[in-house]
Amino acid sequence: MLAKPYHIFAPPIFRLPENLLPKRVVQFRPNATTTQPMSSPINNRVPTQFVDEVVAFWDYQFLFMSQRLEVPYPIKLNLIEGALPNDFPSGTYYLIGPGLFIDDYGSLVHPLDGHGYLRAFEIDGPNRKVRLSTRYVRTEAQMEECDPITGSWKFTHRGPFSLLKRDKMNSNTKVMKNVANTSILKWGGRLFCLWEGGTPYEIDPHTLDTIGSLKFIKDNDEMDDKVNKATNNQSHAWDLVARILKPILHGVFKMPPKRLLSHYKVDAQRGRLIVMACNTEDMVLPRSHYTFYEFDPSFNLLQKKEFNISDHSMIHDWAFTDTHYILFTNHIKLDILGSMAAIFGQAPMISALSVNHSKPTSSIYLLPRFSNNTTNPNFDEYWKKPIEAPQLWLLHVANAYESIDDDGNLAIRMHATACAYQWFNFQNMF
Repeated sequence: MLAKPYHIFAPPIFRLPENLLPKRVVQFRPNATTTQPMSSPINNRVPTQFVDEVVAFWDYQFLFMSQRLEVPYPIKLNLIEGALPNDFPSGTYYLIGPGLFIDDYGSLVHPLDGHGYLRAFEIDGPNRKVRLSTRYVRTEAQMEECDPITGSWKFTHRGPFSLLKRDKMNSNTKVMKNVANTSILKWGGRLFCLWEGGTPYEIDPHTLDTIGSLKFIKDNDEMDDKVNKATNNQSHAWDLVARILKPILHGVFKMPPKRLLSHYKVDAQRGRLIVMACNTEDMVLPRSHYTFYEFDPSFNLLQKKEFNISDHSMIHDWAFTDTHYILFTNHIKLDILGSMAAIFGQAPMISALSVNHSKPTSSIYLLPRFSNNTTNPNFDEYWKKPIEAPQLWLLHVANAYESIDDDGNLAIRMHATACAYQWFNFQNMF
């Protein structure tokens, strides 16, 4: 089988408008607090008549400015341009993303390691009004790095994508920095902020106060070992390596046995929340172990399915249909030199991995959601042979659905965004 892309876009080359660069760089402020907004780097040299490219450039610069200001009590937003439609529905739109990138001691982190900054837009449709409130998610890392009295910040966790100042680089094993900055989940009347690789944090939907973390996954190492033995008998050597790595990754680097992905799915027809996790040690092993969990609105576990794939891959987003989970594998490999630099604190931990350009295609796995009662003993084994697609790095999935054609064949379509492998270099990106 062969998969084909429907649309391929070649982005235009965008050159940095050097003549519009600011004369100075915004520096950290030793006495900053969480109630003092950061100053803007705009200067008088910027012309008033912007071309589209310049507007896009400055928008991108402001996107990654640290936000010190919290708005715990809703404030009314003034309309600047446009208008709310007369029939616009009322409700609250929650938005999460990184909010802090530089501390008060000179350390700068990658945006993916920025602390989660939650915004709530309360929309009054009939009166066409919007109110805003904002809070930082009080994760374990946030409470350690932010002084609640002075509001000053001091980064102590490296995070997977960042390096701290020279005096905090060496022997720093605080890698897993759960900043709850990636996605919002509202399920069963409860609100959560999610992060790639850690437990979700529950939020009060009215006050935006952090209630605490909620552990979706209750697996333990002993159960995982039994599953690996039962389903992957041909790879005893990698099982041994996995057992050696687990106490190091969990005990030294504080990584959980399973990493919960930040992208979840909702099966509205069945009323189920679907989340996915992968084994932490598989980041450095030439295999992948994926587990899918399906919950009802009360967070009762309805189903758990596990799959072992003999492919070293990195999954950030995925899809599902009525009958299948869909994984589009991004091929990676262990980078020995990058691993040594990461362990000794000379490079971000993500440098331990690199994109595997030797794979000419990308593999798509169709994993069955439910067991079939067919008499064919090989029915549940077909998923081990992937569909080969053009070599692409998949970023995010919009939707996927399935249908039956006139000949009774199953057809699956997936809408997603992807880019070429040559654009990806972890050492340059992080």
